[in-house]
Amino acid sequence: MGVLLALAAAVAYGVSDFIGGLASRRTSAWPVAFTAGVGGLLGAVLLAAGIGGAPTGTDLAWGALAGVGSGTGGAFLYRGLAAGRMGVVAPVSAVGAALLPVVVGVAAGERPEALVWAGIAAAVPGIWLVSREPDSGGDLAAGLVDGVLAGVGFGVLFAAMGQVPEEAGYWPLAVCQAVAMVAVALTAVALGAAWLPRHASELWGVVAGLMASGAVLAFLLATQTGLLTVAAVLTSLYPAVTIVLAATALREHVHRAQGLGLVLCGAAVALVAAG
Repeated sequence: MGVLLALAAAVAYGVSDFIGGLASRRTSAWPVAFTAGVGGLLGAVLLAAGIGGAPTGTDLAWGALAGVGSGTGGAFLYRGLAAGRMGVVAPVSAVGAALLPVVVGVAAGERPEALVWAGIAAAVPGIWLVSREPDSGGDLAAGLVDGVLAGVGFGVLFAAMGQVPEEAGYWPLAVCQAVAMVAVALTAVALGAAWLPRHASELWGVVAGLMASGAVLAFLLATQTGLLTVAAVLTSLYPAVTIVLAATALREHVHRAQGLGLVLCGAAVALVAAG
C-alpha cells in the first residue's frame, strides 16, 4: 500500500507540474505558484476540517517546517528556470529531493531490503535523465546553486512530512500549505517579481495546487504505512509523469536520454515493489 500511495503522489505531482507549467507559459511563474498555494491550502483545510485529528504542537511544527521547505524549494526552482537553467536546476533538485529523505530515514533506523536499495540506485540516475534538458543554456554554476537549494527545500518537505503520525490528522498538511504560500510570496517580493494574479490563465494554478495538495497527502499516507526512504524515492519520480504527459498531450519530443531515464524509473518501481 505504501508503494501505491507513493506512486499516486508521483502522479499527482507530475500532473500538477504539467498544469502549472502550461499556465506559466502565458505569464510569470510566480502568480501561478501563488494561486497554486491558494488551491493547495483550500484543499488541505477542507480535508483537515472534514476528517479531524489530534495534532500536537510538534506535529504542527513539522508541518510548518515542511511548508518552509516546499516554499523555498519552489522559489529557487522558479528562479533557476526563469534564468534559463532548467537543464541543470530540474535534475539536481529532483535528485536532491529523493536523496535527503533517504539519509534521514536511514539515520532514523530504517533498513530497506536489498531489492529496494537496487530500486533506489536505479531511480537516482533515472530521475536525473528524465529531468535533463540537453539543449538548455544558462549559467552552469548558478544553476547548480539553485538546483541544490531547491533540492534541499523539497527534501526538507518530504523528510518533515514523514515525521507526522497518523493520529495527527491533516492539520499539519494545512499548515504546510499555508507556510509554503507565504514563502512563495515573500521570496517573490525579495526578488522583485510580481506575484499577485492578474490574468485568467493564472487561475489554473488553483487546479495545480489542489493536485499538489493531493500529492502531499498521498505521500504523508505512504510514510505512515511504509518507509520514508521508499516513499520519498518513488514520489520523486514525478518528472517522469510530466514528461509522459508532455509527450502525449503536447507531442513534445522525448530525448534519448529521457527515454533511458523512463526505463530506469520503471525498473526502480518494479524493484521497490518486489522488495
